[in-house]
Amino acid sequence: MHPAQPVFDPAHAMGLPTDSPLVLGPMLRYVGETSATVWAQTAEHSVVTVTAGDREWSAPTFRVREGHYALVVADGLPVGSDVEYELRVDGRLVWPEPDTPYPHPRLRTLDHDRPTRLAFGSCRVSEPHDAKANKKNGVDALRTLALALVRGEEEWPDLMAFLGDQVYADWTSDEMRDFIASKRDIDEDPGVEIKDYEEYAHLYWLAWSDPANRWLLSTLPSCMIFDDHDIRDDWNTSWTWHEQINRTRWWHDRLVGGLASYWVYQHIGNLAPDELAADEIYARVLEHAAARDAGPSGLRDQDELDLTDAVFDLVERVDRHPEVYRWSYRRDLGDCRLVVVDSRAARVLEPERRSMLDEQEQRWLDEQLTGDVDHLLIGTSLPFLLPPGLHDFEAIDEVTAQGAYGRPLAAVGEKIRQVVDLEHWAAFNDGFEAVFDMVMDVARGNRGRAPATVTFLSGDVHNSYVAHVTDAAARHGARSTIVQAVCSPIRNPMPMALRVLMSGMAKSLVKPMNAWARRSKRVPDPAYPWTVTHGPWYDNCFAELNVQGPDLVVVWRGGEVRGGDDENPALTTVAEVKIAGSR
Repeated sequence: MHPAQPVFDPAHAMGLPTDSPLVLGPMLRYVGETSATVWAQTAEHSVVTVTAGDREWSAPTFRVREGHYALVVADGLPVGSDVEYELRVDGRLVWPEPDTPYPHPRLRTLDHDRPTRLAFGSCRVSEPHDAKANKKNGVDALRTLALALVRGEEEWPDLMAFLGDQVYADWTSDEMRDFIASKRDIDEDPGVEIKDYEEYAHLYWLAWSDPANRWLLSTLPSCMIFDDHDIRDDWNTSWTWHEQINRTRWWHDRLVGGLASYWVYQHIGNLAPDELAADEIYARVLEHAAARDAGPSGLRDQDELDLTDAVFDLVERVDRHPEVYRWSYRRDLGDCRLVVVDSRAARVLEPERRSMLDEQEQRWLDEQLTGDVDHLLIGTSLPFLLPPGLHDFEAIDEVTAQGAYGRPLAAVGEKIRQVVDLEHWAAFNDGFEAVFDMVMDVARGNRGRAPATVTFLSGDVHNSYVAHVTDAAARHGARSTIVQAVCSPIRNPMPMALRVLMSGMAKSLVKPMNAWARRSKRVPDPAYPWTVTHGPWYDNCFAELNVQGPDLVVVWRGGEVRGGDDENPALTTVAEVKIAGSR
């Protein structure tokens, strides 16, 4: 059993009315052709019901620590349906809220004959939306999208893919710091950073409770994957980093609290109903609900399932043996397949066999990367294709840190790796080469009909750009256009001085780093070169990927305050790029 924790009243802590049955949500998560899942957090043990027309679906809450959660599976929906829904807690209507200014939330199932419209982005801090916060953090592009949809100024995406850093456990807002100070001494480690599951629960509430964003997440399907700041900056950079962080007294609580809360707040919503049934932890929820349904007393009179030990035991095992659980997943969108890859927790850090993906994860990804789909999308929080000069810089630092130039320089390389965040795919070259070979195999048509495009979707780097594999057809026999599209940040802009530095480095490093890499036998030379064709741009934004037959059109959209109205930013277009697919 895990140690008893302080009693945590989320409604009271979050400033909600103490009689409110709904703490957070609802959030529309997985959507397929005939089913959808709706996630909610409630104030106490209850039954959560989704109603749409004359249909209703219910699920009892399960408990993790002092939080109560439900994921309602709405099945048997018509293909391509678009229906309003309501959420009830123990029969009480809680969503939509009375007198809400926002439209009714809807369940929109997929129609595979409709061209896909996918929004994506990463890196969003949980800050207010007033003039002071907007001056510091820029306008929240996600909230701008919500307001544009309310006003009918934007077409509805089929899905929003959040590619990392949905919450920042290490860079906390004033509101989060006030909450932390109310429950523990911030002069003790980890100070104003997140410490445990209860603090994560409040962090998610801050991230998703703004009225406009909360409405958006209740009616726009979403999928998610973590990056480092969901846990801590540079999470799993190297074996040395791993050893250093594990010497602290607070890291273990942070890690298990972060992964446990990720499972609850993000991961289970990524899964289709059949995947939920196969999940080793969530299967207990379904079994418990079935037993309660079969019982003579009905649902509400039965004990709530406490998943605390099961979830925390899982993440303890994941910490020691990442291969025991897979955070990656796949979504089929008709003309597209989206494969979302965990590029954080599945890493192999032992110096003699470093890889971004362990063997099981790599084998799973290999199985997902096949043809016979119009467009293959690979979501990974870290850009697979960095600007070439930066890629070479990371590759050079990697071999240096691994001792290729002697032990003294190895220590310098490790220090640089941690300070400058040199831990992208280039720093795990074996995994990088293996995934690139898989992609090229798909693009050559060796795994079924070659897609028109193979596109990596990423975030993390606080700037946005597009890169293409150079002469993929002529030089490598590819029948697909191979592209990297990056969108970052949604709300957390890079400081101006750093923008200038990064832009200069991205351009000035290309020739010297390439020359060094080519001349050194120790630095691997990429088998399939690429170049940045558009960008970078540094605005807060989200991206829209629109399928147009064999082509993709990607539009980066941001927000702008006009007339001093910080609460109602206008939607702007930052950039637009057409990606010509193979015909």
